[in-house]
Amino acid sequence: MSPILMTVALLAGWGIFGWSAARRWRLLRVGQAESRWDQAGERLAGVWRFGVKQERMRRYWWAGVAHQFIFLGFVVLLLRTLVLWGRGFSPDFDLWVLGVDRPLGKIYSPLKDLFVLLVLFGALVFVYYRAIKRLPRMTLSTEGLIILGIIIAMMSADLLYDASGLVLQSRRDGTALHVSTVEPAGSLLAMPLQGAPEGLLRAIWRAGFWTHSFLVLLFLNLLPYSKHFHVITGIPNVYLRDLTPRGRLRPIPDIEGRIERGEPLGASRIEHFSWKGLLDLYTCTECGRCTDHCPANQTGKLLSPKQLTLDLRNHLYAREKELTGGSEIPAVDLVPDTIKPEVLWACTTCRACETECPVFISYVDKIVDLRRHLAMEKGEFPPELQNAFRGLESNANPWSFPAGDRAQWCDGLGVPMLADRPDAPVLYWVGCSASFDDRARRIARSTAQLLKSAGVDFAILGVEEQCTGDPARRAGNEFLFQMLAQANVETLNRYEAGQKTIVTTCPHCFNTLLNEYPDFGGKFRVVHHADYLADLIRQGRLKPTQRVDGRVVFHDSCYLGRYNDIYESPREVLRSIPGLTVLEITESRDRGLCCGAGGAQMFKEEEHPREGAAAERVNDRRTMQLLEASPTMVASACPFCQRMLIDGLAGRQREEVAQRDIAEVLWESVGTA
Repeated sequence: MSPILMTVALLAGWGIFGWSAARRWRLLRVGQAESRWDQAGERLAGVWRFGVKQERMRRYWWAGVAHQFIFLGFVVLLLRTLVLWGRGFSPDFDLWVLGVDRPLGKIYSPLKDLFVLLVLFGALVFVYYRAIKRLPRMTLSTEGLIILGIIIAMMSADLLYDASGLVLQSRRDGTALHVSTVEPAGSLLAMPLQGAPEGLLRAIWRAGFWTHSFLVLLFLNLLPYSKHFHVITGIPNVYLRDLTPRGRLRPIPDIEGRIERGEPLGASRIEHFSWKGLLDLYTCTECGRCTDHCPANQTGKLLSPKQLTLDLRNHLYAREKELTGGSEIPAVDLVPDTIKPEVLWACTTCRACETECPVFISYVDKIVDLRRHLAMEKGEFPPELQNAFRGLESNANPWSFPAGDRAQWCDGLGVPMLADRPDAPVLYWVGCSASFDDRARRIARSTAQLLKSAGVDFAILGVEEQCTGDPARRAGNEFLFQMLAQANVETLNRYEAGQKTIVTTCPHCFNTLLNEYPDFGGKFRVVHHADYLADLIRQGRLKPTQRVDGRVVFHDSCYLGRYNDIYESPREVLRSIPGLTVLEITESRDRGLCCGAGGAQMFKEEEHPREGAAAERVNDRRTMQLLEASPTMVASACPFCQRMLIDGLAGRQREEVAQRDIAEVLWESVGTA
């Protein structure tokens, strides 16, 4: 071969890549500081599960298999590339141990041939998805086909290099050509080439060699400027994923001090995101799985998690010189020029996008950070939220009901107040919806009656309970959330709630108390009523004996399921009830569609549909999915979900299908009345 040509190619290829990588590194560093270096063992375990085994890719079977072939193929074929680069200087170079006559070479060579074929298969699958089936969720750009073309050309060149080389070697040695177990693919392809002229064979051999060698360098240099940058950043992004509870949003420290110092609240500019947030932008594969499962996008809203990421990334790249030039950075707000407000306010914070993303990009934290800036610095938010904020400020509930009415739901039940029973080992945290909404009060009454029936020694806070602040936080009003959180933590700590069990019926209260209050000095044992009731049944303290005949389908709450992995216990409660047949639909568990109430959507109107899209409410779409199972009852374990599903059933004129919380159904079977 040509040592000079190979030297020039390697120096140029790696030199240009180094320059490009340095640019991306400098741009990454404009993000805010954030530590992601703890729990190395768990991070490495995640790299194995999600980076190497690619467990999340299996959610799309053929695409997952194809991507696994390509990923593992590139890992295996990296050694082959090193061998070929070395042969540019020494024709017999085999990395010292990978010659076909060496023990390791006899193992590696057939493995290499196998993965060449598997990579070709995987690339052709994606060509089918992009050029023939044209999946709407994917970014169907020419770039993707070019990259696939490069991969196919590299693999084909490798096979032709081996095949032509084997024919030439057989002629030199005067031996018969045969299919070899050591080089199966190359020797098989060599059979039809054995009658070719020697000049043609040498041309094919050289073309195969240089094509593979050059295309690897070309591919490497395309990565920092394409969606395929994830080839480099994907594994690091998985390693650096957030290991704090999924239901936790990072608090803004010292809000009043930040206001006095003129520091940002949330994110108004791209440099306000953390460096890890910017790494997310580098890592997007543009596969569209996030958007495919976004309830807002499914129902015609402007929000597309994929497009949000791409718009932020494009904005970051476009401002590279300003951000890394060392001069003062001009203030350029992301909203509304780069991101339209309608995009942000359509999000239900359901985390379907994050559950689907194979490389652990986070979306909810970025959306909430952008909302924080709009809500707290600019005072720009949907007008309906003003009523919710006002109610939270004045009466500690988003509907402005008098705080003194908070315990009226339990009239006649003999439920003690914690002020009277401070030694009660169980605190039932009722929540605003079950305290004030007439329909949701039935959930609270059923839960209290079940606890009393099981002999649980419990009490409630009554008028001392306030909203946990979840709606305010998800709507971007972090200041209001922290005010409520600190007041609640003070109350709970005064009653030494850290030594009690707190039972909730609202997944939003459950998530906030469990995952977010520790940031404010409140570390509590919090149990959702689905888990608590299931445990009481297992202990024999609750015995469902009365038949409740019907076909029930369970709706998974986002804040119970995707946020906190509680899927089985509510179904266990329903299965324990005689007469009930528990149904399942395809869109259930972590693939369940949001009811539409999360992210403060409960307190505002849905955003208008994007241009050309039909208007559809999220709860209507979810109701339609649940009705496909032909149930006589739709069960839930969240008062917000219950309200949305009741409205959905009414909108479809299906009031004959009952909507019940699992506590209501269980009490019907346990209660004697």
